[in-house]
Amino acid sequence: MELVTVVRHINAASADVDAARLQAAGFSVLKNGENTSLSGLGGLVGEVLLQVPEDQAEAAKALLAADAVEPDCDCESTDPEDQGS
Repeated sequence: MELVTVVRHINAASADVDAARLQAAGFSVLKNGENTSLSGLGGLVGEVLLQVPEDQAEAAKALLAADAVEPDCDCESTDPEDQGS
């Protein structure tokens, strides 16, 4: 089975969040390089690659892209300055 990198992170915590999203959606995810990313330095050294089987790569990329641009709610601002008093 060929693995494909779907996203690269320099921060191990953000890699964990994306990995959890993918796993919750049923994807098989491998975090490659998480032991080389030094979280004590804010993830400035090394990177974490999230990899999935080749046949899942396009759907995984689409899921991550959709999550990045879609808000969790259809909320309106309650700030009076935004409502043009």
